[in-house]
This record gives sequence, C-alpha cells and structure tokens, in this order.
Amino acid sequence: MSTRPRTPAPGTPAPGKLAITELVDLKARRQPIVMVTAYDAPSGRLADEAGADLVLVGDSAAMTVLGHDSTVPATMDEMIVLTRAVTRGARRPLVIADMPFGSFQVSDTEALENAIRFVKESGADAVKLEGAGPTLTRVASIVGAGIPVMGHVGLTPQSATMLGGFKAQGRSADKAVRLLADALALEAAGCFSIVLEAVPAAVAEEITRRLTVPTIGIGAGAGTDGQVLVWHDLLGLYQGSSPRFVKRYADLATTIRDAVSAYAADVRERRFPEDVHAYGIPEDELAAFREAVGAEEVVEARRRFAL
Repeated sequence: MSTRPRTPAPGTPAPGKLAITELVDLKARRQPIVMVTAYDAPSGRLADEAGADLVLVGDSAAMTVLGHDSTVPATMDEMIVLTRAVTRGARRPLVIADMPFGSFQVSDTEALENAIRFVKESGADAVKLEGAGPTLTRVASIVGAGIPVMGHVGLTPQSATMLGGFKAQGRSADKAVRLLADALALEAAGCFSIVLEAVPAAVAEEITRRLTVPTIGIGAGAGTDGQVLVWHDLLGLYQGSSPRFVKRYADLATTIRDAVSAYAADVRERRFPEDVHAYGIPEDELAAFREAVGAEEVVEARRRFAL
C-alpha cells in the first residue's frame, strides 16, 4: 500500500496552485503581484476568479468582520475558522494566514505550534508575521519546519500603539535605514515575501530594489513588486474611516443596504413572496390533507399530546 500523503506537504503547491517560486520570477519580470484579503469561502472564490495571485486572510478581520476597533482581539481559533473557509473558495492563489497578536510573540516554540495549526487545520499555504527583532527567530523556526513565511514591516497594526498610532513609518533617514535593515533581516531569516505598509514611496522602492524576494505594498507607492488592499476597503463595505492609500472600486455597502431595504418593504407590503416563490401540492393530496386535519380523532390526539 502506498504511504504517499493524500495532500501536499507544507510548501508543496497543490495542482493548479501558484507556486511560491513563481513570485520571484514575477519580480524579475517586473510583473506586479496582486494580493487581496478575504475572510470566507465566497470572497476567496471571487478573489480567485478575479485573478488574484495571493489571498491574505488578514487579522483585519477583527475590524472588518468581527466588529472590533483594532486587529488585536483576533484569536487563533477565529483566524483558523476564517482561513479554513477561504481555502475552500480560493484554489489557484496562495492563501496566507495572518498570525494574530499573541500567537507568535511569546516564544519560537509557540509560534511554530500555531503556524502548524494554520497549515494542518485550515489548509493555509503560508503564514504572515508582523515586525522584525524578536520575530526573526520566529520566522527562522517556522521556515525551518517547512512552512513559508511572509514578513511585514513599516506600519504594523498589532503594535500601532508603540509606533505612535496608525501613521506612516520611515519618514526620517534613520528610521528609513532601520526599515531597510529589518526587511533585509527578514529576507535572511527565510521570508519568501515582505509586506511594506505605510512607507514613503521612495523608501519602499529602495527596499524593493535591494531585496531579492518580492515586496507587497500597501500605502507604499507604486515601486513595490505587488499591491494589497483589504476586501472591505476596496469594495466599499467598511464604514469606518479609510487610510489615504485606499482606493474604492465599488460602493457595495449602499447596494446591499438598498437591496435589504427593498426586501423589507416588499415583505411589509406583502409583495414578497409571490406565487412563483412558493411550492404547490396536488389537489387530491390537498383535499386529503384538509380532510385529515379536520377529523375529530386528529383534534383529540392533538389535545392529548398537548397535555
């Protein structure tokens, strides 16, 4: 009997799935990489059908899906449920799971255990970790176990308070040098790609030029190797204030609200449902049903059952 695994090992692309090695080729050809967030099977499927290369199950779900004021409250269990749903919908894109706050900060061992959970329980192709510094050993540990890791520097929402809030990073020479050093260190630790968030365009372009792995920008200008936007931001579903780098491609919140309002009005005015939305029953069966429910013994049986 064959002992070959029924599913690919970590880092091994499933049939038809974009291979991580292709990302370096896209960088070399200067072909921009498209990444978008997703949080359920329908959004994963639609991102796939739209041609996205990478799908990030972001801890932004804490805000966009779960209603929190920051990304910090997202838990591993919540992220695994969301990632499992996305992997059912997205087939070709690489699905990257965002490791939530508290899932990798404690130790290399705990970071690896949680990364393994993402791969085994949700089918993620890779994980993403914020920051550098102590994160470097976490990255090396996870990559050493065969799980691809995406890095993230610049504005890191999980530690936004320490950074002075949600503001651009690397706007002085010293801080820009620090960002470059962090990005190079993450590459050396084994990251296959690095997100640059809210970084001056010129700084992001220089970091991109010096790295051999692709950069994915969000609020980092057009000089990165790819771009990412949050699903709810680009579709106009999130009603909070949006960063300046967001471009809305649709206003689905208005469309959905209008549709639900029209449905509510139809229900209240008895315009819905119509006959076309109902199921019928043969006349003879209907007659038999009416005769049965009208029988005295049925009424008595119901009375006894109620007692």
